[in-house]
Amino acid sequence: MNENVPPAASANMCIAAASWSLPNPNVWIGSNHSPPFPSRRSIWIILYHCYPANLFVSISIKQLAQMEGTEQTNPCAICLGGMAAGGGQATFTAECSHTFHFSCISASVAHGNLVCPLCNAQWRDLPFVRPTPVAPPPPAHILQPRTHPVEPVIVFDDDEQVEPASGATDSRAPSPGGASSNGALVVKTHTEYSAVARDSSSENFAVLVHVKAPGIADAGAASNVQPRAPLDLVTVLDVSGSMSGHKLALLKQAMRFVIVNLGPADRLSVVSFSSEARRVTRLARMTDAGKASCVSAVESLAARGGTNIAEGLRTAAKVLDERRHRNAVSSVVLLSDGQDTYTMVRRRNGEANYEALVPPSFLRTGGEWSAPIHTFGFGNDHDAAAMHVIAEATGGTFSFIENEAVIQDAFAQCIGGLLSVVVQEARIDATCVHPGVRIISVKSGRYESRVDEDGRAATVRVGELYADEERRFLMFLAVPRTDATGGDTALVKVVCSYRVAATGGDVSVTAEDAVVARPEEVGDAERSTEVERERVRVEAAEDIAAARAAAERGAYQEAVQILENRQRAVAQSGDGDAVIVALGAELREMRGRVSSQQNYAQSGRAYMLAGMSAHVQQRANSRQMMQAQVRPVFGDSDGSMTMTFGAVRAAVQDEATLSYATPAMRAMLLRSREASAEQGRQQQLLMLQQQQQLQLQQQQHPKAGEDTQSSEPDVKKIRKT
Repeated sequence: MNENVPPAASANMCIAAASWSLPNPNVWIGSNHSPPFPSRRSIWIILYHCYPANLFVSISIKQLAQMEGTEQTNPCAICLGGMAAGGGQATFTAECSHTFHFSCISASVAHGNLVCPLCNAQWRDLPFVRPTPVAPPPPAHILQPRTHPVEPVIVFDDDEQVEPASGATDSRAPSPGGASSNGALVVKTHTEYSAVARDSSSENFAVLVHVKAPGIADAGAASNVQPRAPLDLVTVLDVSGSMSGHKLALLKQAMRFVIVNLGPADRLSVVSFSSEARRVTRLARMTDAGKASCVSAVESLAARGGTNIAEGLRTAAKVLDERRHRNAVSSVVLLSDGQDTYTMVRRRNGEANYEALVPPSFLRTGGEWSAPIHTFGFGNDHDAAAMHVIAEATGGTFSFIENEAVIQDAFAQCIGGLLSVVVQEARIDATCVHPGVRIISVKSGRYESRVDEDGRAATVRVGELYADEERRFLMFLAVPRTDATGGDTALVKVVCSYRVAATGGDVSVTAEDAVVARPEEVGDAERSTEVERERVRVEAAEDIAAARAAAERGAYQEAVQILENRQRAVAQSGDGDAVIVALGAELREMRGRVSSQQNYAQSGRAYMLAGMSAHVQQRANSRQMMQAQVRPVFGDSDGSMTMTFGAVRAAVQDEATLSYATPAMRAMLLRSREASAEQGRQQQLLMLQQQQQLQLQQQQHPKAGEDTQSSEPDVKKIRKT
């Protein structure tokens, strides 16, 4: 190969050089100048790159030999073919005096090359290229096939078969704490006052409807208890770049806890997302083999890329929608520490439309029941508003994990409830009994409620209930005067219908009619404690929402004032009630978090949205007060490494006072705390062992450093000598 290669004529040319000895020193190809090396009988071959086809024009040694002795002193620099007259091809001579076959140069120009391939001169006059005829557009009603390759459609119908319903009861995992559902749902009504004077009427008389799900009993106390309903769970986990390091390690630890505490009848699918989403594991039963496979898959997760929450939820929807088999209970857990940067969520008026992140199959429309999405905002940088809307639109809860170290506890409390579902598709129907009574309104939070136009009936769609979980709804009635002497006025009849989650059987429970006495006169009537507590809770929830709205528009002092006024009203109505006291503490906590723009942006928004989620759903979620960071403590006064689990148990009970946590949720939360305590104790012991080994090594070789230092003077003496 000759090392003196002439400069490339164009950036779009691939040049290869070869040297052959030729009899004719005037024959060379690839330049309009005189041969650059007259003393050498060599030839330079320019291989012109034809762009789209990735073809190269080449010339063989035999062709070169055939050219020798001919008069082709100026061949076409593109195809190296002859340019002599009579060759049968049209030619084109550019303004730079270079000549090419017309077909060759027109093909080059058609691909956007508007300069000479040899000298790189800019052309003003180009060879005419006949435009490619464009077909008229097809009619709008005709669907045209795509021109780009269509990716294969992946269907997630490979879910593992559920455990047969007729299987042995001992193959199913018991509810948290070793319990199963026991008994029937209980429905009660409480009137605001026990009596209303005959000649008095009320346009806003409150009646509380109280529903409590069947409790949990010791699984060994009776031999005929039914197993709990098995769960289909999909965890959608953020593994974007911001989750790297300690965050990802905590997430993996929390997932290991979830996997360990699922039963062999439960099924789990892990979905991860960053810039894209992928199904990490199929929906598989949590047998020993299934748990080992899921743990291995979770350990393989790596953090990279952006945050595409919508794609993660779409993948989760495919897992649930395309499964061939179904367990009785289905749910999704979503965790993210960032904001979706791949989905447009803005309406034209500038308001955020976060429901665009939710796949249609998750939205509760048309009376259909869907799987709830329980969302967890991890750290202070997540999009709390988006996570709250996703949970609210699907019937789930939003949790704020401000302290990243408690992610396992947050997951534990959530699955403690999911593993204890005893009631599904619960619905409350209230019908007026007295012909003059009318239902004015229903305070049902986020639960869908409807009052008939004539006010004679109302319904509330409750949905799923965990074991021992309670729901309270205030109904406001119009109560008329009565001319009857003595007697009572029957206000409403309440019926709750539902499906038993474990067996699928339908049940209907009727409460005693809500009745009020109608004496001629009523003295200082005492208000019902149950009704008053619920009224305080509802009004506090409404003021929390109002304070959050004020903070969103920048009126932070107004938000503080709303919360302060409500806190004062709560304190005056409490009389030491534990629920009221805890509600006052929550309002005080919120005041500090909305006091400034910095506080609100850092944690106030997420904390208030989490509080709103808990109150409107009347369901426990996870949020920590600034002063309530309860973690296990090691190291006693005598230097021993012990853990007082009683202190942890008491802390769990205290934190659950206002969080609507059920016994099953508290039991799983306690199990998480104890597991973390044991793991911490093992780590402490390992550190002590490592320190002891290091000290032992130092004691066995105490003079190693001294010997080295003592030998240095001798070496210096030798060097001097």
